Amino acid sequence: MLSYQHAYHAGNFADVHKHLTLFAVLRYLLRKESAITYVDTHAGRGLYPLSATESQRLQEHRRGVEPVWQHRDGFGQALLFEWCQALGDTQPDKTLLSHYPGSPWWLGRALREQDALRLYELHPGEHRHLSEQPLANNAARIFGDGLEGLKKQLPVTSPRLCVLIDPSFERKEEYQDVADTVRFTLAKARHAVLLVWYPLLPAAHHTALVNNLAASGIGKIWRSELFARTPGSTTHGMYGSGMLVINPPWGIDETLSTAFDEIAPLLGERCYHRASWLAGE
Repeated sequence: MLSYQHAYHAGNFADVHKHLTLFAVLRYLLRKESAITYVDTHAGRGLYPLSATESQRLQEHRRGVEPVWQHRDGFGQALLFEWCQALGDTQPDKTLLSHYPGSPWWLGRALREQDALRLYELHPGEHRHLSEQPLANNAARIFGDGLEGLKKQLPVTSPRLCVLIDPSFERKEEYQDVADTVRFTLAKARHAVLLVWYPLLPAAHHTALVNNLAASGIGKIWRSELFARTPGSTTHGMYGSGMLVINPPWGIDETLSTAFDEIAPLLGERCYHRASWLAGE
């Protein structure tokens, strides 16, 4: 099934959760000069105009990135200030939020000459949009299954590997596919940094993924969940966003917990953040 198109949800609270986590991890990784291979298994379009028909249908950015952007001059934490500065780099008018950058943009801006980026996208329409985005020469757009593509290129030639895995989870089998891919990747590159996004839905399929990885013995796993609504308050739709950071850089837990505690009130009166170590604290 390939019906999911992220343009309908661009800039929502889950994007803020996902991409601020990614930005923070990249910020730590770039402190060292050694080369990094980045892999984005479900890249999407790369850049989303918020005036597009798809984005305007649900306007989820109004309860996500928009209130964060409007508060950009009021943040005390350096991470949030820098993230908003980077977000501003994508806006034709630096004072107006008109576009939301997806993970290919956030990864692409971190690329140095010694690094490589592999962007996988299986949806033909989304891949076409991605192909139209300007990227550095050391970034490759690949039309195909990102989980299989990741496994085929292991081990990578660079000293370090950073992987973002964020499927739509349209099929519940994807939760097991992701767990299997994480295990395979760490068997080939045990020091790789992996970021895994998952939706918090009433059906709670994510618990199998989380429990699988927690029991796997694969190393340090930090879990971050951003709740837009109280669990159990709805019988349909996504009530929260989850992130697993495997082999996280030192100190990332405190930095991100502080950041999400600061922005949660901007996203709604019922929004809150919860974090814990699944393994290896």
